[in-house]
This record gives sequence, C-alpha cells and structure tokens, in this order.
Amino acid sequence: MILPNMAKGMDNTMKNITPAEITGNLFTRLDKQWMLITTEREGKINAMTASWGGFGVIWNLPVAYVVIRPQRYTFELMEASERFGLSFLPEQYREALQLSGTKSGRDLDKLAAAGLVARRLDGAPVIEQAELVLSCKKLYGQFLADAGFVQRELLGKHYPNNDLHKLYIGGITAAQADR
Repeated sequence: MILPNMAKGMDNTMKNITPAEITGNLFTRLDKQWMLITTEREGKINAMTASWGGFGVIWNLPVAYVVIRPQRYTFELMEASERFGLSFLPEQYREALQLSGTKSGRDLDKLAAAGLVARRLDGAPVIEQAELVLSCKKLYGQFLADAGFVQRELLGKHYPNNDLHKLYIGGITAAQADR
C-alpha cells in the first residue's frame, strides 16, 4: 500500500531533521540494524535489505552511498529511477528485514509480504514503520572495477562470480526521525 506524498511537517509521527541531526551511530545502524533501500519504477516499489553502504559529504553535499549487485531486482528499479529511499526500522521488524533480504521482488510484493507500508518523502519511497528515513536523489553511479581493488583478496572473498556491485551516491534531500 502506498500513501501519497507527505508534505514536510505533515507527518505526525516523524520530525523533519537535517542530516547533521541524525542521532545514533550510523555504523552500528547499518551493520547491526540494517536498512531497507527502496526505489520504484512505473509505480512498482521494491525494498532490499542492505548492511553495506555509507554516509558522508562529497561535492559539499550530505550523501548516502549504497551498492547493489546487477542481478538484484532492486538494481533494475534503481537504474530506472532518479530517487531512492533509505529506511531504518526498529528491531521488532527484523523478520521483515530478513524477508526483504532473501526474497526477490520479481517473485512477490515484498512490502505486502513483510507487512510494511510505503509512503513518499520528497519524491522517494520510504517505509512508514521506520524510525529514521532518508530521501536521496541519485548523483552518481558506477560499477566497482576489478582494477580498483588494492586489497585483491576482497575480490575472491566477496566476488567469486565477478558480479561486482554498482555504487550509487545519492544526495540526501530530506530526512525524518521519530519524535
């Protein structure tokens, strides 16, 4: 189920914040709590669980970066979309995160199967049940290159099938957190 675009300040459960106001350790959030990457094509939203990525400043902008393998359904949607969302859910949604990380959106509506609801934040789909959401506008995308790996053992460990991720850098255009 998709709710309409939420105007800033219209959502009663979330507070608009700047990226600098994000609380909690983002390394811990990403590595232990995980996040959902959400994007859409032609009205179809897909969510993919991720524990790889990062946050920072580049080109004088607050950014998030994510990596997606080309065989993932989310990759197809990400390629067709200008925006993507990042949603951090409370621990009670661990099963929903596991489902979104093990099932393909080609085969089922993962949001419905996981009991999650999408809404929009500044044009990007995000998850209603999240405690922190970020709306990102794609700024850059490029496949990781074999030749770029200084630590060559990472290739064998993480890419035995040579299916290197594509890196996307998104400018964070809006953020909301639980009040």
